[in-house]
Amino acid sequence: MELIDGKAIAATIKKEIAAEVEKIIAQGGKRPHLAAILVGHDGGSETYVANKVRACEECGFTSTLIRYEDDITEEQLLAKVDELNNDSDIDGFIVQLPLPKHIDEQKITEAIDYRKDVDGFHPVNAGRLAIGLPCFLSATPNGIMELLRRYNIETKGKKCVVLGRSNIVGKPMASLMMQKQIPGDATVTVCHSHTQDIAGECRNADIIIAALGQPHFVKADMVKEGAVIIDVGTTRVPNATRKQGFRLCGDVDFENVAPKCSFITPVPGGVGPMTIVSLMKNTLLAATHQIY
Repeated sequence: MELIDGKAIAATIKKEIAAEVEKIIAQGGKRPHLAAILVGHDGGSETYVANKVRACEECGFTSTLIRYEDDITEEQLLAKVDELNNDSDIDGFIVQLPLPKHIDEQKITEAIDYRKDVDGFHPVNAGRLAIGLPCFLSATPNGIMELLRRYNIETKGKKCVVLGRSNIVGKPMASLMMQKQIPGDATVTVCHSHTQDIAGECRNADIIIAALGQPHFVKADMVKEGAVIIDVGTTRVPNATRKQGFRLCGDVDFENVAPKCSFITPVPGGVGPMTIVSLMKNTLLAATHQIY
């Protein structure tokens, strides 16, 4: 069993991005500029955005964090999105999800200029991904593809089960894994809450990508010997022994599943760091107009 160290790979990629940024500056170009809008005080969102700001510093980017209380109106948020769309100094920006219930997340997502949509959530980017055209890839699936690439994990012709069908992870992940590319060229099955015999589907899989948000859903008896396990789950589980009062728990029963695997990602330290570094890669692409 080999542990897939997303933290180490992410650190390497950030150094590669920082070197590229210094080349841009040396040639008289501007620093890539990423902005983030954070509404309210959701704990997970606060942590995630703080990590993004730190990653910007490590990559040599300029970063701007725009905060609003959770009573901001949808109209006010749309106005800020429009302002960022038209700000030539901002190369890419994100609106951190989730948003308060009175705000239509889809309306906000569609209001973002797809050429600045470094989260890869806009329908234009989602559609281009689906048919294999250049686009800003959704950050978590893109990070997973990078892990598979850097660990030289064989995907061609392999049976891949994706657990979950969210627009953020499940759907784009399945699309990437079936593309005519390496990594990719896999035979993909997407399982969800209405799938019959999920355990049976998993037992036939060479690669399982778990993105359900259900702690320890994937048990050892659902995994065949030598399988590759990518655990996207990051659920906060109460834990009084931890300073923050919780621990992060993946969708996979790591302790019992890991001995059966050829490769497996830990939680934390697996997919999470790659999500943030993928956002940095998209911002660099936006700043250098390599896609649009």
